[in-house]
Amino acid sequence: MLATLARVATVRRSGLRPGPGSRRGLWTGRPQADTDNVKPLEGVKILDLTRVLAGPFATMNLGDLGAEVIKVERPGAGDDTRTWGPPFVGTESTYFLSVNRNKKSIAVNIKDPNGVKIIKELAAICDVFVENYVPGKLSALGLGYADIDRIAPHVVYCSITGYGQTGPLSQRAGYDAVASAVSGLMHITGPEDGDPVRPGVAMTDLATGLYACGAIMAGLIQRYKTGKGLFIDCNLLSSQVACLTQVAGNYLIARKEAKRWGTAHGSIVPYQAFKTKDGYLVVGAGNNMQFATVCKILNLPELIDDCKYKTNHLRVQNRKELIRILSARFEEAMTSEWLHRFEGSGVPYGPINNMKNVFAEPQVLHNDLIMEMKHPTVGKISVPVSFGGCNSAHNKTPSQSPFPAFSCHFLILLGVTMFFLESLII
Repeated sequence: MLATLARVATVRRSGLRPGPGSRRGLWTGRPQADTDNVKPLEGVKILDLTRVLAGPFATMNLGDLGAEVIKVERPGAGDDTRTWGPPFVGTESTYFLSVNRNKKSIAVNIKDPNGVKIIKELAAICDVFVENYVPGKLSALGLGYADIDRIAPHVVYCSITGYGQTGPLSQRAGYDAVASAVSGLMHITGPEDGDPVRPGVAMTDLATGLYACGAIMAGLIQRYKTGKGLFIDCNLLSSQVACLTQVAGNYLIARKEAKRWGTAHGSIVPYQAFKTKDGYLVVGAGNNMQFATVCKILNLPELIDDCKYKTNHLRVQNRKELIRILSARFEEAMTSEWLHRFEGSGVPYGPINNMKNVFAEPQVLHNDLIMEMKHPTVGKISVPVSFGGCNSAHNKTPSQSPFPAFSCHFLILLGVTMFFLESLII
């Protein structure tokens, strides 16, 4: 029965057309009359076997861009993050809601042969397969890349792991805080003379999710060119090491060991948070002209031509004395006063906002970063949202079922009876 459904769905699937030479790929035919209402990834189907953050963040971004995302969860429990709280909205974890909009949910027991069959049938009608299991686990169940490639060679298969497919750490579970420690991010995060600090959000997970998202879209373009799917290996450790950028470069090229700088920067002065009478202001002077402007705004013109501060290199060498002078001046006025004085100066600056102030920030409101969406059980909720530069008005239109209630789409997707459903997922 499922095989029949797969064949029918393949014929009927919307938004995909054969590419050049009848190769399977993203539709690139003549423009339709109503192109303003077409999202970039409309017609792309994604089978999402990921949990927690990195994978769900990647697939949510693809869903925001129009892809149809089918989220596969464990029967009875679902994604771990459904229970991560408080806070909860009704019975829903706000953590889960933050990375799982624009998805459909089904519960499948992939340890059962019938569950494996369901996943394979779904993979056959999807374009992308995303998973974040420890390497080898899905292969042992018959759902590894080789297994899916055998039945669906068109699929772009993305595996997100903690440390990679092979190597001494490959069998370890990957959590953001641990990966950020091993990768060196924690070593460079925190107060200059204090302990290592975990970043306020899971930046290693989020960076990995963004790398995966970009790789998947590149994979779809590659498939359009070749007619074949491919395997993507994305992991937390590699993503975070890649994001060390100039800190890694300082060590690899100049053998300079990294350290923690608090809010400051190791190579640019001044570039940090300064305490004001009632809060904090972050100011960055990346060149001599900006430094001179900062000095004028602070009414410290004598610093501009001081031989100790004439270049950034000298300012870095004499960091402590210069920061002491600037800090004393910033503490003389309220944050709002400094914001007024720096307005229009050409110097990068801004307050350290709490969440209340973030979502009252005029530029945040102007950029449409808050979307009101309807949850099937708790009603309207607000979420932070960005569409990666796709600013057409249609991209701000939520889907009809933006948040997946646990396993609520199984019958819709497979068109099977309740008896059949229970026999396969329990």
